[in-house]
This record gives sequence, C-alpha cells and structure tokens, in this order.
Amino acid sequence: MNEHLEDLFAFLRFPSISTASEHAGDVRDCGNWILAKLESMGLQATLHETAKHPIIVAKNEHQKGKKTVLIYSHYDVQPVDPLELWDHPPFDPVLKDGRIWARGATDNKGQMLAHLLGVEETLRRDGELPVNLIFLFEGEEEIGSPNLVPFIEKHKDLLACDVIAVSDTGMVARGVPTMGYGLRGISCCEVTLRGPSGDLHSGVYGGAVANPATAVARLVASLHDSVGNIAIEGFYDDVRPLESWEREMWAQVPGVSDEDIMRVTGAPAAYGEPGYSSAERLWARPTAEVNGLAGGYQGEGSKTVLPAEAMAKFSFRLVPDQDPADIAKKVEAHLKKHVPAGVTLEIEVGHDGKPYVCDPHSKYGKAGQEALKQAFGKEPVLIREGGSIPIIKDMQDVLGSDTILLGLALPDCQIHAPNENFWVENFEAGIKMNQVLLKELAKA
Repeated sequence: MNEHLEDLFAFLRFPSISTASEHAGDVRDCGNWILAKLESMGLQATLHETAKHPIIVAKNEHQKGKKTVLIYSHYDVQPVDPLELWDHPPFDPVLKDGRIWARGATDNKGQMLAHLLGVEETLRRDGELPVNLIFLFEGEEEIGSPNLVPFIEKHKDLLACDVIAVSDTGMVARGVPTMGYGLRGISCCEVTLRGPSGDLHSGVYGGAVANPATAVARLVASLHDSVGNIAIEGFYDDVRPLESWEREMWAQVPGVSDEDIMRVTGAPAAYGEPGYSSAERLWARPTAEVNGLAGGYQGEGSKTVLPAEAMAKFSFRLVPDQDPADIAKKVEAHLKKHVPAGVTLEIEVGHDGKPYVCDPHSKYGKAGQEALKQAFGKEPVLIREGGSIPIIKDMQDVLGSDTILLGLALPDCQIHAPNENFWVENFEAGIKMNQVLLKELAKA
C-alpha cells in the first residue's frame, strides 16, 4: 500500500481544475502523468486532444473471445473555494485518521486510481488480464464533459465494449458495499426578473412599481404546493413508478433513514414529497430545487432600495422516463404563466442530462455485486444514485452498453467542498474490487 499511496499522493498534487483557464496547464500535466503511468504498466495508451482538455484511452492487447470491459473515469477536479475553510492545503495531500485529505481524493482521483492499480496488480501477478480492457479517462467531467460525447461518437469502434464500469458514486455508509443501477437526470435554468431601469428609493417609489426581488420570491414559491409536491403542470407525467421490490429493498438499506439524513446534513428535520421515504425521494423521485437567489442590497446594514432586477438559479433532478428537453419546456411554460405583473422575465437554459437505469440482476450486475462482496466481505446493497452523471446515459446510447456503478465515496467525504477526503480502507478495497471484477466479468 505504501507504493500505491505514493502514486495517489502524486496524482492528487496536480491542481487539475478544469473550469479555471489558469489551470489548463495543470490539467494537461495531470493527463501526461496518467499517460506515463499507463505506459509503465505495459498498456497501449494514447492522449487525444480536444477543444479543451485531453482525453486518454488505454488498452491491453485484445484477444478474440474475451469480454471487453470499458472503465471510465475523470481526472479533473472542482475548484477549492473557499480556501480558508480547508484544514490543509487542498493540493498537498495529508494522511490523517485513516483518511487522505485533498481536493480530488474521492472525486474522482482516489476511485479512478483504485481501478488503475487493480489492473497493475493483476498484470504483475498474472502477466495478462482476463478481459479485453479499455480505460477511458477525461479531464472535463466537472464542466459537463462537452467534448466527450463527440469523441465517443467519432471513436465508437475503438471504444466498443460489452459493459462499462464506473466508480464515481457513493456508498450508503462505511463498510456497506453499494452498487448503483440508476442515476437521476438533470435540467437547469436561470431566470432574471427586471423591473425599473435602475435601483429606486423604496420610500419614494415603493408601492407604485413592482419589486423584482418580491416577484422572484413569488415565482420560486410557485414551484411547489403547500406540502412539497412539484406544482409544474405535467411534471410527473412520465415518471416511472417504483417497483415493489425496490421499495422493500430500500427499506432495509442502512444510512438513509430520516434520522440519518438529519445527522449527515445537519438539517433540523427531513422534508420532501409526501408518501415517500427519504431513500425513495433521493433515488427515484424528481425534484425542483433553487440553487441560488440574488436581488437588491447584500451589504452590511440597511439600504432602502427597490432593486432593478433579481435572479434565481434552478435545477430539476429527473428520473426514468422523464426527458430533460420536455421538462425544460414545461418549466418555461410554468414560469411564464406565474411571473408576477410589473416585471419582465428572461430565461436562460442551462446544462442537462438524461436519467439512467439498468437491470441490477443482469449477468454483469451480478458480477459487480460479487466483486463488491469479496472486496468488503459482505453482501452489497443496491441503490439508484440521487446525483447525475449525464455521460453514463450518453455512453449507453452511443455504445449500446450498460454501466455498473461501483461507488467508493462515503456520505461525509466532502466532495465539491473544503476538506474533501477518502478513506484508505476504501482505496484498498477498490484495488481488490477491480481485480475480482475483471475475473467475474470474464465469466459472465
């Protein structure tokens, strides 16, 4: 493990922040480090240029008759702000209390490297792999993978596979192996409400013209009814109902009770769509969320202005069989219908992604479960993920292959936040899991 940890620390030291142009060189340097590591393992590795950050593809020597397994991951990371909340410099990894603390430790360098090192151990021990392997690593996942789908479409033959494995998801609790078989989709937008041509004195003009800040608050409130159901007309029309076996299974999954949600989040109470448990709300029900609100004076003390404009950012998490384009149209119609009088509405459509689901009881699903069982020493739980990885559905559409989601992230790993961390025991388990996974997939 010392050698493996040295590799991970070297990997984590690259500030490969894909969203920041000043770190473009760091992203490239990180990609070159991966390329060299893959080549040192004896794999045929190629760095492919894109309009932004490089994509890396590596393969062993493929043999006729063997299953072909594609392992996807990303080597870019989120920004580190606010920097002052970190206990240690984010790109100077620290091993403390059984965890590795650094930006990217869990999302997704630790999980990615576990697969890579599992392959390295198999090659060292056996001299070959039981499957035809394809590694596909990108440097743009944190900005929506804008260049990956065109790359996959262009290189369908190069990337043709029987199954895709991804570790970029989570475990429900420490020591509880977790396999995901679904992801929520997403549709985003931003609205701006404009009133007067400039900020006004709220005493001189208040009551005579509409206040955009008040209007945006009313617009936000219109998204839900009084008990938490989404009030957008037709929003639930295409939602695939939960299977009875899923509801029964999820009722037994640890770590997602109302009490667990309150403990992990610090929220004073659980809340959500009536008639569903917290697990069902997280994994199989759609949401409408406000991600940001702004309008008027934000400084210290009082400034009695009637603001000229106000804005809100929204994201809608979607489930099978909802379509992001359809939801975007329904959201736009709702906002236009409910915009208060006296202001104008501007809608800017953001990024989106389709929901994903596959059969966890397929031969490949069972292989993934066996790999998790042997790595962690107990039967895995099966869940759908609440988050979104749009590229998973895109890969299924282009390559025709299902994906098994073998998450190693814990609920308190602080991904996208200060003090991101990754348990060493999960790093170790991930290395073992990869070795078992390739054997089990070869037999599937």
